[in-house]
Amino acid sequence: MPKGLQKTRKKINKKGSDIHALHENSRDSMRLRRASNRDEKLKRVGTAKRKDNQPLVVRAAYFQEAVRKNDGKELTMEQITPLIEEFVHQHDEEYREVKSQRRAGRPSSTREDVLRIKIAKDEKEWENGFYLPDLTIPDNAIYLDRWDGTWSYLPTLKWITIAKNGTVKPSSFPPKGQT
Repeated sequence: MPKGLQKTRKKINKKGSDIHALHENSRDSMRLRRASNRDEKLKRVGTAKRKDNQPLVVRAAYFQEAVRKNDGKELTMEQITPLIEEFVHQHDEEYREVKSQRRAGRPSSTREDVLRIKIAKDEKEWENGFYLPDLTIPDNAIYLDRWDGTWSYLPTLKWITIAKNGTVKPSSFPPKGQT
């Protein structure tokens, strides 16, 4: 039995009945309604999933640029640490600018709140263990250099967490709670 709206519509048309001649609670109109709702739900879920995955895609793109600047070769921990610091503090300047534009005594803007939360979250992650592709492995650096920007390619990379104190732990992709 077809589940998508287009296939359901086609199946009903093959029966010889006109789609516009259906009454409200007929079997065919119920099938069309179910198929339509299913398509809408799949679209909604897909959009939400892409939105959830976006921070990791942005992070991978940032480190891809670092690998490309290094001619596609692996990086050392001494090279990776400043990159992480730069990534963690990438919103600091914009936050200071937004904060300085606000008049004294006024509540913070939504943008200011979002930036403050992002900065705090990134700093906490850096303290506990920053999640990134393992750039110390030559093959991984090559794979990241060839990455085309899609989510589906990221599991082929090896991932690690690096804490601010220098602790390195292997990790899996996607991180806990994200699929």
